[in-house]
Amino acid sequence: MEREKTLDLLKENLKNNNLVKHCLAVEAAMKKLAEHFNEDQEKWGTCGLLHDIDYEKIKENMELHSKMGSEMLKDLGFDAETCQAVLTHNEAHDIKPEGLMAKALYCVDPLTGLIVAATLVLPARKIKELKPENILKRFKEKAFARGANREIIAKCQELLDLSLEDFIKIVLLAMQDINEELGL
Repeated sequence: MEREKTLDLLKENLKNNNLVKHCLAVEAAMKKLAEHFNEDQEKWGTCGLLHDIDYEKIKENMELHSKMGSEMLKDLGFDAETCQAVLTHNEAHDIKPEGLMAKALYCVDPLTGLIVAATLVLPARKIKELKPENILKRFKEKAFARGANREIIAKCQELLDLSLEDFIKIVLLAMQDINEELGL
């Protein structure tokens, strides 16, 4: 599916602008990670863009989140790897992500939220001014952006064979590249 159609599909299912921006951030991060790992950037980006497609339909029932999304994508003809990555990104299911793309999505999802939160506490609130050191400092503050699961983010070392610092640098750069789309 072409990106324009994929974005339209996302916007048909998500009306919350902040949630759409989150999906755009995850898309950018997934593309940058695909580039790093010499994988299919479009496929990884699409997976990131659509990973929360069901979020507004599940009515905050996190037990359904990503199960419904995975089924929606399967019904639309997306490949099994993408559907499985979407399914396993929700840690509530306790399904171990398999394959590099699924592992990347699993770790990226909470990191994008931490990066947005770290940006919003900067005086200028501009992601271009954010440095990896700022994020690493905030990573260590348990009370800061509690929803950003540090254990999952840190699994980048085990699942992706990337140091936490390198992982943060890659994802931050990806998000900085689309700062205008993110409104940051």
